[in-house]
Amino acid sequence: MVSIQRLLIANRGEIAVRIAKTAKRMGIETVGIYAENDIEALHTKIVDIALHLPGDTIQKTYLNGERIIEEAIRTKSDAIHPGYGFLAENARFAEAVQEAGLIWIGPTPEHIQNLGDKIIAKQTAVDAGVQTTQSHEVHSDGKIPSIAMPVIVKAAAGGGGRGMRIIEKKSDLKQAIKDASREALSSFDDGRVFLEPFVKKGRHVEVQIFGDAFGNVIHLGERECSIQRRNQKIIEETPSPGISQETRQRICESAVSLGQHVHYLNAGTVEFLISENNDVIFLEVNTRLQVEHPITEAVTGLDLVELQIRVAEGNPLPVTQQDIEFTGHAIEVRVVAENPSTNWLPSTGIINAFKIDEQIRVDTGIQAGSTITPDYDSLVAKIITHKPTRQEAIRHLQGALKRTLINGIKTNLPMLIATLNHENYQNGLTQTSFLLDNPEVMDGFMQDQEEELMLMLGSVFALEYSDSKIIQDRGLPSGWRNLRTQGERQIWKSKDDLHHIEYVRNGDTAIVHVGLWPQPQEDGTMTADQRKTHSVRLINRTHTHQIIEVDGRRQSIETDINNESIYARSRTGTATWERQPVFTYQGTEEMGDGPVSPLPGTVIAVHVKEGENVKEGDLLMVVEAMKMEHKILAVGNAKVATVYFQEGDRVNTGELLVSLEQDQ
Repeated sequence: MVSIQRLLIANRGEIAVRIAKTAKRMGIETVGIYAENDIEALHTKIVDIALHLPGDTIQKTYLNGERIIEEAIRTKSDAIHPGYGFLAENARFAEAVQEAGLIWIGPTPEHIQNLGDKIIAKQTAVDAGVQTTQSHEVHSDGKIPSIAMPVIVKAAAGGGGRGMRIIEKKSDLKQAIKDASREALSSFDDGRVFLEPFVKKGRHVEVQIFGDAFGNVIHLGERECSIQRRNQKIIEETPSPGISQETRQRICESAVSLGQHVHYLNAGTVEFLISENNDVIFLEVNTRLQVEHPITEAVTGLDLVELQIRVAEGNPLPVTQQDIEFTGHAIEVRVVAENPSTNWLPSTGIINAFKIDEQIRVDTGIQAGSTITPDYDSLVAKIITHKPTRQEAIRHLQGALKRTLINGIKTNLPMLIATLNHENYQNGLTQTSFLLDNPEVMDGFMQDQEEELMLMLGSVFALEYSDSKIIQDRGLPSGWRNLRTQGERQIWKSKDDLHHIEYVRNGDTAIVHVGLWPQPQEDGTMTADQRKTHSVRLINRTHTHQIIEVDGRRQSIETDINNESIYARSRTGTATWERQPVFTYQGTEEMGDGPVSPLPGTVIAVHVKEGENVKEGDLLMVVEAMKMEHKILAVGNAKVATVYFQEGDRVNTGELLVSLEQDQ
């Protein structure tokens, strides 16, 4: 056995922060790495030593295994932890780490190579007596196997939903295989794909296993990860709300059998699909720590990163299967920088406000001031709750999410709240088709009108307080105006909604009218005043807190002013308000003569050339950002005049991609 004194974390963001916290608690020094665009990232401030990796691509930085090993040796590190993603499931990197005399914290290179290959893993599962479905490998000759629809195209290597496509029609299969293979080659340096039957109404349930060098293999229970978008998980929970105890025992025993069959070492996850008929189908093995490991930690009381380190040091597992006790119910949601209502379009920018309930576990690599770029995945934070029952866990998580304030980017927070509030979710109807079956959750949680009013007026009077202080500092009396007015008229925007208000303040009280202002008509008369009138009392105000009373309801509202934007947060809700010009309405108009990039990213495929005729729905180009592909389609019949970008080119939001001559 050895003792790790210094650990290099070959990753970034949330998982790097997570690993560093456990290592520090264990008395292990930590070394972090960062690319240039991560120079101010949170993980660089958590580790003891942070090392800059020169280069302007992921391949030159976080995927540069040779350079990372050199840095580990230079800093006299004893071990490398790869986290998840990047090099975590790269057998060649794991082998190189060991050949350099360093400790690899993870499964053996052989396990990564064989079980990380889904085709080999399928055969291994069969040999271990684990039930699965027949798969069909797509060979390099391009010949498509005969298989009934629908099917799922999968990359043989890697994970995270990359290189995966669900196909309903056979006519779409050829292109899907080509796209999936390209994505797999780009992500995992392995373009092999295979097909297997797609189960529409199944549950995606996985089992956490751990093995040590002494032949011990145990399971730490199951996690249900059925609610997914683009084959990537967004809500996970344990125990699964939709399987029987018999099925639970069956998959856990199958997972352990598979682990014992290959003498598995360290952390791994065996994934299953459970059909409506309770058929158990083996899917794959993830030879690494999973993103959703915190919920397993919650119900078992174990630190999985610590277990990984102990096993890598050569220690036996400190617990046996009989020692494991599962308590309560845990749920994790992934907050991502994407907008569900616009087909999960990624969002980039600077995080202006980042406030999450302190009474709940949050795993994140983000803080106020962090920049979300298109170069990495879109994960912003994982929010985890653990309560005695599922209903208590749902209720606690709902409250925490309602009080979460993340501004500067679009996130899926409203969608997560809507999902937790949905009757089908509350009843445990959480199959993989959940988002397709319940599309209304994409529009997000609708804030209570009274709560929205409180947050808006808190924002209005926060800005009014700030402005009055500026005026006083300039030597003008409070409330001074250069013209007499009936009241202060303002327009405020939240999400895509405009709110018109007019208020007259008298000391610490105000009368506020909310609604469209009466407008003059052609005959000189005014339209009827249909606004709602509210009585407001300003109890206590500072630059960051407003205690106000609206129609007898008292509320303490935390506010953060950023120019004309106000971030408002109470104990029951959050909102962002932006003050709009009163006399100017600028409508948005489609400009240009072709599609523009919806976000900054990299062009990874061009499907048209100049002079080619296209029709509505034809694929023009594919732009990748945040490890997701975005198809650029023709919106009508046209002729391609100019193609402005080629594969590998970087594009910015709003840049014209293809110039089209419309078919009149």
